[in-house]
Amino acid sequence: MGVADDLVETVDTAAERLLRFDDADASVRPAANAWSPKEIVGHLVDSAANNHQRFVRAQQEGSLTFPGYAQEHWVRSQGYQASDWADLVRFWQLFNHHLAQVIRRIPAAALAVDCRVGDGEPVTLGFLVADYLVHLQHHLEQIDAQLVRP
Repeated sequence: MGVADDLVETVDTAAERLLRFDDADASVRPAANAWSPKEIVGHLVDSAANNHQRFVRAQQEGSLTFPGYAQEHWVRSQGYQASDWADLVRFWQLFNHHLAQVIRRIPAAALAVDCRVGDGEPVTLGFLVADYLVHLQHHLEQIDAQLVRP
């Protein structure tokens, strides 16, 4: 299986698990300066939005520099804490289904395009695609740790 198939499987499995919890459970912040599960899923929506741009635009160019991502600002300004949990999870799931389609359509040669995000070192589009899934899985583990019932 490729990254796109792994992405769909990961997201669908996670969405099923996440939807077992209610809005109140998903709203709990484990500490004053930590994100709630709602805010983590919102961050994953933002990650999908930023990477959607990268995955499409990098295919047009020989190399590309993307702006950095002020994650705290994005999460706060979009009010994910006040969002409906089920709607947020479903939106995240569907956005990732679309990203999987985008990933499947990236020509092999485009995976070698050099990309720079903010002040980071250049990486290939292929690295960004693979790292997107790693990042997503990392945050799903955070959510799982927060939503585990004693």
